[in-house]
Amino acid sequence: MKPRINLTQLATLTLFFCLITVFSCTRETSRSAADDLEQETASKVSGESDSEAEGIFSGIFDDAMGASDEVGVAGSGVFYGRTDTLTPVARCFTVTVTHPNNSPFPVRIAVNFGTTGCPGPDGHIRRGVVITEYTNRLIYPGAIAVTTFDGYYVDNIKVEGTHKITNIGTASPRTLIYKAEVINGKLTKPNGDYTEWNSYKTITQIEGLGTPFMPRDDIFKIEGSARGRVKRGNLLVGWESNITEPLIRRFTCRWIVRGKIRTVRLNLPGNSPWVAVLDFGNGLCDDQATVTINGRTIQITLP
Repeated sequence: MKPRINLTQLATLTLFFCLITVFSCTRETSRSAADDLEQETASKVSGESDSEAEGIFSGIFDDAMGASDEVGVAGSGVFYGRTDTLTPVARCFTVTVTHPNNSPFPVRIAVNFGTTGCPGPDGHIRRGVVITEYTNRLIYPGAIAVTTFDGYYVDNIKVEGTHKITNIGTASPRTLIYKAEVINGKLTKPNGDYTEWNSYKTITQIEGLGTPFMPRDDIFKIEGSARGRVKRGNLLVGWESNITEPLIRRFTCRWIVRGKIRTVRLNLPGNSPWVAVLDFGNGLCDDQATVTINGRTIQITLP
C-alpha cells in the first residue's frame, strides 16, 4: 500500500544545515537554505494545484459526455452505474432537460446536486448546479458543449468558470477528437485559498472506436497545456504546465492512469531546478501520483 499524502497538505521538507559550528550556520548558508525551502514549497504547490484543477475539470468533461445517449455516451462521470431504477438515496441529484427551440438541439441539461451534499460514484461530495448547453450530440464533428456553474462545490471546493468541449474529429474516417478548454476556471477553498486555471487540451479517443455503443472499452489520450495562479496562505504563485507524456484516461476510471505534466513557475530562468514533474503512474486505476522537484519525489493523493 502506498503511503498517502493529501493533495492540499504540504509535505515536511528536510533541510541540510551547516555543521561548521555548534551554534549556527553562516548567514549566507541559512539564507540559501531558506530560499531553497521557499522555492521547493512554491514549486510543489504549483504542481499540486495544477493536478487538482486537472482532476476536477476532467470530471466536468466526463459529466458532460455522460449525461445521456442523446447528448453523448451515457454513463460516465457522476452518471456512472446510475439508472432511473436506483433509489432516491442512490441518485441524489436531479436532471432537468430543456429544449429552447422545441427541437432536439440545442439542448440545455441542468444537473442539480442539491444543497446538503450528494455522494458521487467517485467518493466525492457535490452540491449546487452544473449547467451544460449542447449544439449537437458530442460524438458528431462540430458539436459543442459549454458548461457553467451555479453555486457548485466538490468536497467544499467552489468551482467557477466555463468549460467548453468541441468535437474536432472527422466523420470519415471516423475519429473522435475533442478540444477541451477551461476558461477563467477558479477553485476556492473554505479558508480563502484558491487556484485560477486556464487550460487548453486535445483529447483523442485511441481505443474503443469500433464499439460506439459500448463506451466501457474507451481509452483517451490527452495533450496540451495550462496556465494558473495559486494562493496558499501568504504564498501567491503563477505557473504554466505542459503535458510532456500524453495523459491516458480510461472510460471506467475516474483518474488519469498514466502520463506526465511538467509545471514551471512563471519568471523562473530556463535552467532552474525548481520544476515540478507530476507522474500519474504506470497504468493502474488508482488515486496515487508522484511529484518530483529538484530530485525529491513526493507521493500525493489525487482528488
